[in-house]
Amino acid sequence: MPNVSTRGDGKPEVNHSYSAKLNPATGECILENYGEKYKTCDFALLANLYISEGKPGKVVEVRSSRRTGQSNFVSCMREALDRHYGKKPVGMGGTFLIQKGKAKIHVMPEFSPCPLNGDEAVNNWLKFFDMSAPLICQSVYVSRDLGFDLRVEHTHCFSHHGEGGHYHYDTTPDTVEYLGYFLPAEHLYRIDRPEQIHKLGW
Repeated sequence: MPNVSTRGDGKPEVNHSYSAKLNPATGECILENYGEKYKTCDFALLANLYISEGKPGKVVEVRSSRRTGQSNFVSCMREALDRHYGKKPVGMGGTFLIQKGKAKIHVMPEFSPCPLNGDEAVNNWLKFFDMSAPLICQSVYVSRDLGFDLRVEHTHCFSHHGEGGHYHYDTTPDTVEYLGYFLPAEHLYRIDRPEQIHKLGW
């Protein structure tokens, strides 16, 4: 769950990131303060990052309670932007809080010893949990992909009670409450796009 203040203006970088992994003995989630434990800002494999100057300014505030459809909180916002702006893609990034309720969250186990050749295989490999509010979620989403091979939405959550991972949707639609703050993106950078893609988990 990346959250880094970069080096600049005579100040060093500060890493407030968290990571989630599985306890190999119990299968339970272990949430760690990545920045404090590893003293690095490096990451590997995949990241969807929203970068800002961190200055005060106007934001989009989104409050929601009860889920009445199939789409999760992030998908609802992304789909609304897509309906409104059509072929003009709009990217947003920000933080939201699941204030009440529970959410389906996955944590990645050790890398699979055999190829994962479909979404069913991926889901069987991942470890899913029903995690409790309050959950602090960091999200990046784009209304549509215009050929960049983007993951159009990606959200990771952490907490102060030891739970965290990749957000899928809330599991308590009648009682869930969300509060989020988002900003539109001015530029989109696609870095190290792979030559071969698989579309698994999209």
